Formats: sequence, C-alpha cells, structure tokens
Amino acid sequence: MPHWPDGPAQLQVGPGDFPPLPLEIASSYRARTRGLLGRDTIEGALLLTPAAGVHTFGMRFPIDVAYLSRDLTVLAVRTMPPGRLGAPRLRARHVLESVAGTMAGWGVRRGVRVLVIP
Repeated sequence: MPHWPDGPAQLQVGPGDFPPLPLEIASSYRARTRGLLGRDTIEGALLLTPAAGVHTFGMRFPIDVAYLSRDLTVLAVRTMPPGRLGAPRLRARHVLESVAGTMAGWGVRRGVRVLVIP
C-alpha cells in the first residue's frame, strides 16, 4: 500500500479527462483525526490514509465521501450531512472527502480509479 506524507498533492480522476485537482493528504494519526473539523470548506479534496470509514460529528458542512480500495479504485460514494457516523467499508483502505456535490462533477463514481500525484 502506498504511503504519502501529510501535505499538499494533486488528484487525477480516471483517465485524465479533467486537469488534476488540489488534494490534501492526511496520513498521520493527528492529521486523520483532525480531518475537515473546524473548517468551513475545502478547496479540492482531502485523502485520509489509511482509513476505512469516517464520521461527520463536529463538521460545519455536508461532504461527499469516496471509499477507495488499496489500488485507489472507488468502491462507493456517499454524501453525508454533519453529525453522522458512516459505516466502515470492508475493502476500503483510503477515504476521499470533498464538499457535497463536487465528486459527481469530477467523475468520481464506483469503479473509477484515481491517482495521487505527490
């Protein structure tokens, strides 16, 4: 399984029909725990790695959540309002989060592979 350090990167969705998106990586325990808490929005997306599930307790806005397999294939995409606990996905190894409604516009859907560009 790849390991990326905390910090900025880019996200390429699918075969490259869209330009890479801004990505923030949260791979340390502290960064994963903080996630999007205390923010009013995010530019692009946040990758939690490793992670199999998320919650939105304390969130200020609804989010799109994409569960990714070990090889970064999208297993499922859900929209979660604040104050919810998402059930962990069995094969998920990473979780991608963004503002609700953005992932569909980026082409993030079940079966699509994404690429992290450090």
